Amino acid sequence: MIATIAIALSLTFPAPLAASPAPAAAPPARAAVRADLELPGTGGMKYREQAGDPVRLTAYGLGTRDTYLRNTTGNAFARQKALSEVSVAPGGRLAAGVPTAYRSGHDALLVTDRATGETTTIRTVKRPMTASYASWSRDGKKIALTVEQKVGGTWRVLGFAVVDVAAKTARTVRIAGLSANAGYWWSPDGHLVSRHGTGLRVHRASDGAVVRTYADAGPPTGPEDAFSPSGKRLATWCPKRIEEQLCLLDPATGKIAGRVGAAPRAVWGWWDDEHVIAVLAHEDAYRLAVLDLKGKVTRVLADVPARTWDADLWLSFVRTSPAS
Repeated sequence: MIATIAIALSLTFPAPLAASPAPAAAPPARAAVRADLELPGTGGMKYREQAGDPVRLTAYGLGTRDTYLRNTTGNAFARQKALSEVSVAPGGRLAAGVPTAYRSGHDALLVTDRATGETTTIRTVKRPMTASYASWSRDGKKIALTVEQKVGGTWRVLGFAVVDVAAKTARTVRIAGLSANAGYWWSPDGHLVSRHGTGLRVHRASDGAVVRTYADAGPPTGPEDAFSPSGKRLATWCPKRIEEQLCLLDPATGKIAGRVGAAPRAVWGWWDDEHVIAVLAHEDAYRLAVLDLKGKVTRVLADVPARTWDADLWLSFVRTSPAS
């Protein structure tokens, strides 16, 4: 399905000149371009994008049933029927998708060059294990996946898999004693972070060895990158001892350095170093918004119908500006 895109142009013109010899013409004011992107399958959601935004919405979905990927040259999103999830690499050229079904008895990752359309299939884990929740490293060279298996009717996390995009290989690391809700995402320095009890653990990507523990710091907000663009803050859901819901951890000290006075239902990564992308309750529905670190909404990105949020809406962004 091709979405219909409404583009609104806002122009500012110079004031009229007084009746005097005309000076040289001033350059025209730059247009502030805004696009309301229709998101198919979401019950009428429109994402409000502006020129100069530090992030770009590149993919979204409803659970594992409906997955949509933005095209490379415009604002249309196309459904990816064979994929349960998809995410775009830093830089925007590559996309990694997890197929909806096993292939030859294995789970896999489909890495597509969006410029050429060429897709590489990389085997990850053997059935009945699954490898999903793809997280790109900041250099775009590797992808981390959370490995799970159903045990007694309940999904259990077994460890992680790391895909080397250039080598087209995947390596699985099992870790004992993980909680059911563990999940792996990259840190800016190339380690993997996961929930551990009421805090976080940082694992070495090569062998899973624990390199740091943030005890009782609250779980990461993931699955989008919970680290700020500069890496100086790590967003967590506050531990129970703290009244606020969203906390800001100093990764260098492991201490909670800030608390955000808001109650988001989800955080989908960072907008810039001073704002996060959050979903908040609004009237009888929800809003996707830019939230500053004091808890103030500085911009509304989309109105989210309640039925759409309840259908397990997820969003994936790619940064368009360098880290601050």
